[in-house]
Amino acid sequence: MRTALVIGTGLIGTSAALALAQRGVTVHLTDHDPEQARTAAALGAGTEEAPEGPVDLAIVAAPPAHVAATLADAMRRGLARGYLDVASVKGGPRRELEELGLDLSSYIGTHPMSGREKSGPLAATGDLFEGRPWVLTPTRDTDTEVLNLSLELVSHCRAVPVVMDADAHDRAVALVSHMPHLVSSLVAARLEHAEESAVRLCGQGIRDVTRIAASDPRMWIDILSANPGPVADLLADVSADLDETVQALRALQASDEAKRREGVTGIEDVLRRGNAGQVRVPGKHGSAPRIYEVVAVLIDDQPGQLARIFADAGAAGINIEDVRIEHATGQQAGLVQLMVEPKAAVVLTGALRERGWAIRQ
Repeated sequence: MRTALVIGTGLIGTSAALALAQRGVTVHLTDHDPEQARTAAALGAGTEEAPEGPVDLAIVAAPPAHVAATLADAMRRGLARGYLDVASVKGGPRRELEELGLDLSSYIGTHPMSGREKSGPLAATGDLFEGRPWVLTPTRDTDTEVLNLSLELVSHCRAVPVVMDADAHDRAVALVSHMPHLVSSLVAARLEHAEESAVRLCGQGIRDVTRIAASDPRMWIDILSANPGPVADLLADVSADLDETVQALRALQASDEAKRREGVTGIEDVLRRGNAGQVRVPGKHGSAPRIYEVVAVLIDDQPGQLARIFADAGAAGINIEDVRIEHATGQQAGLVQLMVEPKAAVVLTGALRERGWAIRQ
């Protein structure tokens, strides 16, 4: 691939453009909001100048509701040899294109499974997709050249290609992305009118659960409007589980011992099912989940503290597999949880203590 046209310079489009530009591809940028395209160009994602002829690949990064119309316009104008979109739903746009009577041999639907709570070109990074799954949904009609161009894009973005059926993809993202986002928002909504004294007690658990609720509502209305059925089906199942959980909790309040035992059984069931589901979440780089030891280090909220910890861990020859930070309520201090291989935990603990770090057992 030598040339590309990115149509839509938000977070995903600009991030893909940055990755391509960094690898020597000439990238042309366009957006319904010219200011966004100018911003992306200023970041080094490409040029606002229109290509002189058809590019190798046109990448449509428009909201799901506008993907089909944007693709149809680009294809009718012959802007590229191959076309793909990066919308979070795949079945609907393809059916819309089929209804328009377009030749879809030059098109493939794709979806990079990566993002941030922030939107727009200023939130984009060239490494946004690194190590993340990038779903491709080819059909029997898809030209081999177009499939190869999409695989080249995925490679340039250092993502991991995953081939799926379009409708299977939509059911999958409803489960792992769309439904969890709504559940996160529902939990966060409980905080809106909560007493300040209660909100001040928020710890890492509530932060983890509500993190994705900070995303742009307008973007999520577009996403959910394109995939409402599968999401509604999943939420109906969650609703049934919630009803049973509420009944179990009410039973725990009963004076009758048999009722309380039923309540314990009901709560234990949902917690165990939660355990069973959580262990299926892929681990680092999409591999099978692994169990790490946690080394907890107390730090002051001062510049350079994290850099020092990582440098000291590196000097001890220890690889940090993951990290979490829990900030102390009302104090300029926090707890850094370093996840390491079990055999490395003792070595890291000793090395950090030698360098003056306070370790919490």
